[in-house]
Amino acid sequence: MPTILVTGATDGLGKAVATSLAQDDAHVVLHGRDDARGEQTIDEIRSATGNERLDWHRADFASLAQVRALAATIADGYDRLDVLVNNAGIGTSGPRRQSEDGHELVFAVNYLAHYALTRSLLPLLTASGPARIVNVSSAGQAPIDFDDVMLERHYSGVQAYCQSKLAQVMFTFDLAEELDPAEVTANCLHPATYMPTKMVRAAGATPASSVDQGRDATLRLVRDSDLGSVSGRYYSGVHEERAHPQAYDADARRRLRELSERLCFPG
Repeated sequence: MPTILVTGATDGLGKAVATSLAQDDAHVVLHGRDDARGEQTIDEIRSATGNERLDWHRADFASLAQVRALAATIADGYDRLDVLVNNAGIGTSGPRRQSEDGHELVFAVNYLAHYALTRSLLPLLTASGPARIVNVSSAGQAPIDFDDVMLERHYSGVQAYCQSKLAQVMFTFDLAEELDPAEVTANCLHPATYMPTKMVRAAGATPASSVDQGRDATLRLVRDSDLGSVSGRYYSGVHEERAHPQAYDADARRRLRELSERLCFPG
């Protein structure tokens, strides 16, 4: 019975993925930032699937201290972690905001939080191998301006979102180069275009795909036996695609990695 952590599991794609995994009889660990919604989600999934192996953990990804605390709780509380699905995120709407740590909020929640969580859980994932890391990214990708990563000079919600999603892809490629695919694989995907989720509705976009399409594409990376040793790939749905050119720039990835380490693990 695999143990699988899904971040952002109380709504939309994350909830759909967690429900399907529960139907598979997996031990599903759900994350979100609201305890009431978390407990409601647990109750709904348990009622729908009959699976009692469901756990809830709260952390606000706008706080790196809470992310690190979540990682410590998972590392100390579980003897294995077979899959980490990094799904939590926020969208393009609203003015520029800052995280608890003073970082641009979209970059912090969509990317830095998952960087810190994944790095902190790598020992547990490696010990549980063969394990998988699945990063839910987007086809919306924009290059990172390393002179203004936090978009203090020229803020755009679209730029903030798209550069955070490219950062996820760059991190995925780094992990794939670093890790033995026999122990841990790392892949990322654009699950589907404009699913009818809370994020899409908030952005005023017209849905073009179903949540089920995104769920199925994500689950393929979680459980398809044919992908057991495949690592460092970017998929659009179920098809392998090329990511933004900056994702293949080793120097840009190095700069992002060094910045991420400095911001996520100061001192």
